[in-house]
Amino acid sequence: MRAVVFEEFGKPAEVREVPDPAPAEHGVVVRVEATGLCRSDWHGWMGHDTDIVLPHVPGHELAGVVEAVGTRVTGRRPGDRVTVPFVCACGTCPACAAGDQQVCERQTQPGFSHWGSFAEYVALDHADVNLVAIPDGMAPGTAAGLGCRFATAFR
Repeated sequence: MRAVVFEEFGKPAEVREVPDPAPAEHGVVVRVEATGLCRSDWHGWMGHDTDIVLPHVPGHELAGVVEAVGTRVTGRRPGDRVTVPFVCACGTCPACAAGDQQVCERQTQPGFSHWGSFAEYVALDHADVNLVAIPDGMAPGTAAGLGCRFATAFR
């Protein structure tokens, strides 16, 4: 697949071929239809986030279509149009059990803790907890910005 990759913090990124992701048993692979660019992406590129391992594919504001589903996913199937919040929760820790998924003790963030959505495909974990259906008729570009904005405004 093609993806935007940077090898060094603060240095130019390039579009190049990288391996396709595979879903974890509790995750999915989403074909990215739209992705946003956020100031958080700049912070990651500059090296301000210690979770980022180089080389890296940024991007956390996304919308797309589920292409592959892990063996333990029950609520999603290929063809579903989805987006995700900026903070992806585990769904089982005490914070998640209390309804505070935005401070999940085992949170992941596409484009930070793992490769993100500046690519043709992105792997997302804990799909049954994190994926949000995109309503029919909503443009992918509109949906891509919702995960970061809704999570920020809601909590």
